[in-house]
Amino acid sequence: MIRLVVAAALALAGLDVAAAQTLRVGDQKGNSQAVMEAAGVLKDVPYKIEWKEFAAAAPLLEALGAGAIDTGLVGDAPFTFAAAAKIPVKAIAAVRQSRAGLAVLVPEHSAIKSFDDLRGKKIATGRGSIGHQLILAALEARGWQASDVQIVFLAPSDAKVAYTQGSVDAWSTWEPYVSQEEVLFKSRLVITADGLTPGLGFQVATPNAIQDKRAQLEDFVRRLAAARAWSQGNVESYAATWGKLMNIPPAVPLNWLTRAKIRIAPIDDGVVADEQKTIDLYDRWGLIRQKVNAADIVDRSFGAAIEQGAGL
Repeated sequence: MIRLVVAAALALAGLDVAAAQTLRVGDQKGNSQAVMEAAGVLKDVPYKIEWKEFAAAAPLLEALGAGAIDTGLVGDAPFTFAAAAKIPVKAIAAVRQSRAGLAVLVPEHSAIKSFDDLRGKKIATGRGSIGHQLILAALEARGWQASDVQIVFLAPSDAKVAYTQGSVDAWSTWEPYVSQEEVLFKSRLVITADGLTPGLGFQVATPNAIQDKRAQLEDFVRRLAAARAWSQGNVESYAATWGKLMNIPPAVPLNWLTRAKIRIAPIDDGVVADEQKTIDLYDRWGLIRQKVNAADIVDRSFGAAIEQGAGL
């Protein structure tokens, strides 16, 4: 059914196979590629997709800014930093999911039982990441100052080492790292983003790609939306494909995807309002030099393709 919808949509898009260009797609931990492969929507793509793997959003956005890739998947927090830094990038689709997979973790036998116990403690996360966003939101909710915790800025791989070795007391991170720690190492979640942050993700693209590769981008987000819709009822198949692609036990993605309920949504007023909340949070904490208007950093013109893929 999905393949028929995609094929029909492809014809409507008027995509010229002979003139098709390569679409360079940035991914994080096989996120988009795995679900699209599992759903079978990559089998008849009439242009080449060149996948580029990134450990986090920051280097992916740097690659976008340098013109090394055309589009990619990022969280709302790093996207906000990129926009404030004038990196030429726009959100063309939103990723909605449960916020329970964005969390502050502590080791299984840690004496820390709640976020309140982290006053004065060291928390690892990526600068400008959604993990950083969660810490700030948690501090603000308690009326704390930035100095009430010690934020240690580390890339995911370095944060994992510091966390495992006990150099930090907690790790504020995202999926699939959260499920990996929960399932394989029995880490505990002391707080999640539920009720604290919008929990948005974005498929973003460069202005040049939006202009020069619009047909490919429309087709890609249509297929991605279809794949995410398929995944809602086929979590085990998706988890198996992701686990194989990333060489990680399937129990990890199964834990992640069962609660995530990831879907692709058009950029609408609700998305813009939620992104503005993230912008305003960073503005209040003095982390962005220039106030950004969320409406200026999104592109709503891909809505029809997304709705078609998602079957809306």
